[in-house]
Amino acid sequence: LGVAALATVMSVTGGFQSQFREKVLGVNAHVLVLKYSSDFREYREVMRVAQSVPGVTAVAPFTINPMMVNHNERTATGVLVKGVDPELMTSVLDVPKHIIDPPLAPGAPPPKHIEGMRRPGAKPAARPDFVWPTLGLDLDDPPPPGASGSAAPPGASGSAAPPAASSAERDPEGRPLNLLKAIERELAAAEARRAAAAASARAPAGASPAAKVAGGEVDVLDPRAPRGNIEPEGGYKSRLPDDDEELPADILPDPCRDPAAVAAMPGAIIGVTLANDLGLKLGDCFQITSPTIGYSYSGSALRPPVAKRFRVVAVFEAGFQQYDAKLVYVDLYEAQAFYDTGDSVTGIEMKVEDIGAAKGIAREIDERLKNGIYHTMDWEELNHGLFTALRIQQILMSAVLALIIVVAAFTVVATLIMVVLDKKKEIAVLKAMGSTDDAILRIFLYQGGIIGVTGTTLGLGLGYGVCKGLMAYGFRLDPKVYFISRLPVDIRPVEFMLTGAIAVIICLLATVAPSLYASWLRPTEGFREVG
Repeated sequence: LGVAALATVMSVTGGFQSQFREKVLGVNAHVLVLKYSSDFREYREVMRVAQSVPGVTAVAPFTINPMMVNHNERTATGVLVKGVDPELMTSVLDVPKHIIDPPLAPGAPPPKHIEGMRRPGAKPAARPDFVWPTLGLDLDDPPPPGASGSAAPPGASGSAAPPAASSAERDPEGRPLNLLKAIERELAAAEARRAAAAASARAPAGASPAAKVAGGEVDVLDPRAPRGNIEPEGGYKSRLPDDDEELPADILPDPCRDPAAVAAMPGAIIGVTLANDLGLKLGDCFQITSPTIGYSYSGSALRPPVAKRFRVVAVFEAGFQQYDAKLVYVDLYEAQAFYDTGDSVTGIEMKVEDIGAAKGIAREIDERLKNGIYHTMDWEELNHGLFTALRIQQILMSAVLALIIVVAAFTVVATLIMVVLDKKKEIAVLKAMGSTDDAILRIFLYQGGIIGVTGTTLGLGLGYGVCKGLMAYGFRLDPKVYFISRLPVDIRPVEFMLTGAIAVIICLLATVAPSLYASWLRPTEGFREVG
């Protein structure tokens, strides 16, 4: 029973390791090269260096950033949008093997290229030289009176307006070069206009409402001020729609309702859980938005959030809840457009022939790059916490269950001691007939070995049957807790052989003490009890 329990637990924990490694490597590469900077524009040169390392079979660039995805009234936040090269992705990642929609024909190999991800004529994103924000202030217009050093409006109490930007502070088109100064200047001008308006609203004592109207000044707080009706005669000829009504197509066209527009959109591969949460199916249109509230400062400019529409060209199921619910693949060129870094990537990823040699290949790439701004990571280092926890779990659970075998070994000791005490007469006769101590010792060692081998064989057979039953039954798990939907079982002959060898060795060690006791008995002690 101890051997069966240990073999089953080792198979289950090994199954968790295999499943997690398969899921991780299904959507991730074996080795990554990253840069300690957000500007990775020289990635093509780094790809050539990585491709020259022995053992590397394929190299591809990628970007990955958290985004917000929405479809109709449903929204998902914290989704990782990964930009990949559609022509290189299939050689580095195993995503095509996990695509469930459109389904593959029985026996058909995974596709070598995902159709529809890249639009015809697509090019890498260009890095904008300057993105000029308005923030509600029209900085392209000439400065208003009072904001460029001209006389202040009447009633400004002599307050000086902010000075105009000098010619050295503006570009040839007249736009301020210093963003902060421009914003401060516009805010000061707005404050000056507000103060002037407040001062002009205060009429001198005794002034009539008519005089205020004639002079273009009306005190709205004065009850004697003229009042009017903003509704035209005959009422409005149209009405505003209610909140739940849809606007006409000619007023606010929705590209997602135009089949031709949807067909021209770039494609995306989405996880099955995320697709179900958003109500998406093959061919549907959805929107990806950069997670920026208001405007974000990037480089020398304020940049508004970027929203782009994509259509679903494939749905994948990695079997790992963390990926199925939080991962979307899009074209690399489209992903670059969400940020103003231009033709830059997050890193490059590669596939190697032997995943066991991934760590050594990563060190070799480090040596060839010889630059402190780059660093490499292999698949195990990328998921260090997960695989370390699984390894510790397997070791501790195996150690605890091995105690069952140790307890069973004590039962073997007790059984052999009872046999020795019961066979004292036979031992005395054998000793009197000339048997040596070694011969007596081997007799009980053989007996303990037979007990250990028999119990171990039965235990391994029982453990194998339990593992096969778990595989056939498919014990279901909660994917939100365990990240996988079924209990994984990986029957490894090496682990079964190791378990059996440890059990036999423990039993043999347990028989040493009673066997030595039997070999040290004197014939006289056995005959004395007979008499």
